[in-house]
Amino acid sequence: MSELQQKIEQTLAVLQQAAREFEQVVFANSLGAEDMVLTDLIARNGLNIGMFSLDTGRLPAETYDLIQEVGVRYPALPLQVYFPNNALVEEYVAQHGINGFYDSVENRKGCCYVRKVEPLRRALKGADAWITGMRRDQAVTRGTLEVSSFDADNGLQKFNPLLDWSHNDVWAYIREYDVPYNKLHDQFYPSLGCAPCTRAVTPGEDIRAGRWWWEDPRHKECGLHVQRRKQDAQLVLTEGAAI
Repeated sequence: MSELQQKIEQTLAVLQQAAREFEQVVFANSLGAEDMVLTDLIARNGLNIGMFSLDTGRLPAETYDLIQEVGVRYPALPLQVYFPNNALVEEYVAQHGINGFYDSVENRKGCCYVRKVEPLRRALKGADAWITGMRRDQAVTRGTLEVSSFDADNGLQKFNPLLDWSHNDVWAYIREYDVPYNKLHDQFYPSLGCAPCTRAVTPGEDIRAGRWWWEDPRHKECGLHVQRRKQDAQLVLTEGAAI
């Protein structure tokens, strides 16, 4: 058995465990390469796992193209799309401007809260466990992640089945199984997010260098996958701060 096949079997075992042990399991699909691997594995094996994605309202056109392609390729695994609360977006823009997230880390995290964190909480409501495509070597902020752990912030179990996969493992799977992927990856976008906050990287740069490139790497998370202090759990728009 090849090393890739071993990782596939291990990942499948984690997905099966999640589906077996928890009644309502959902997969948060960011539509990056890693998440397309998980999409294919879940669909190919007919696992009882739901799938959703967050449309921030500022995604690249290529991401919308992939959303459409996923619907055609995996009809048995519907992709439910969650949108931001329009009142929160309107309030944020009125106070900070349409591109106010460039002004400070606090403003950027405030935008991420409105467009990602709040919709995520709605998407996870009623779920017992959720699944992500995060890998340890993606960022310094992800080095201590576990394959399975309790997500105290959201009150449910969290699984990261691809944690020990490498960038090469992900693309080997995509090539072997002809998995659809975001065409921005062909333009040197290894990590994808909102269009204004994502750029291509140059050879030798860190794979997360294209995300929020104006910030310190230690701050480069949107709030979906970081532990938050209870007192910081509420957005404070009047101060331009977030969780």
